[in-house]
Parts: sequence; structure tokens; C-alpha cells
Amino acid sequence: MPPKFPKTTDRPVPLKTVKDVAREDNVSEKTVRRAITAGLLEVIRVGPGGRLIRIHPDAHAAYRRRMSW
Repeated sequence: MPPKFPKTTDRPVPLKTVKDVAREDNVSEKTVRRAITAGLLEVIRVGPGGRLIRIHPDAHAAYRRRMSW
């Protein structure tokens, strides 16, 4: 019997910006950037030279779970 994998969709997942995450978490963009620098929040670097930062919603959810008290 072949292994069962979760269903995937053909639609791409919209990625979040640092500003989006800061707004959702009610913190400053600087706080989000500190979490990224500390390795607490995984990011995807895009664009020329990887300057632009995008956050996958699953990475944001994992970060929120780790940071909840």
C-alpha cells in the first residue's frame, strides 16, 4: 500500500511581509527583524541578491506557538 500524503493545492500560498507579521502580532517591525536575526522566525529571501524577506504562514504560526507563554 503506497504511503498517504496530505492533499496539496495548485494555488500558491500568499507569503507575508515583515510588516504583515508585525501588524498581526501587534509588535514593531524591528521586533520581527530581531526574531529573524535570532533565528526564531524562518524566512524566505527573494529578489535580486535575496534582499526581500517573505515569511510563509506556517513559519509564522510555528513562531507564534514557540513564543506563546
